[in-house]
Amino acid sequence: MDNALKSLRALCTALPEVSERLSHGEPTWFVRGKKVFVMFADHHHDDRLGFWCPAPAGVQQELVAAAPEQFFRPPYVGHRGWLGVYLDVAVDWAEIAEIVTDAYRMVAPKTLVAQLDSPGTGPVSTPDR
Repeated sequence: MDNALKSLRALCTALPEVSERLSHGEPTWFVRGKKVFVMFADHHHDDRLGFWCPAPAGVQQELVAAAPEQFFRPPYVGHRGWLGVYLDVAVDWAEIAEIVTDAYRMVAPKTLVAQLDSPGTGPVSTPDR
């Protein structure tokens, strides 16, 4: 759990103007302290370790159908298209970086998203595991 949380934290906090605080007893990452884009889930609603995040339209259904052992529809926010990602399985951290960055893009203001797309700033680096 500690390694998964550490790796997820590194991905989230590498993005512009991200802060972390507890929400519902779990580490949660916010853009400009207001909008949630990743919620850690340490066995909070079931016996699994993972995280929840917003996803572009159709992505939740596609990933859950393709790999239900790795992705799920989270409670409470799943009906809004949020994606659940298990972290207690073999994890492809490059894929997780893409998912986290996509979630950030969904909630961040355009000015912050533009920082991701500006020359000299590449995608979020994958943490060492």
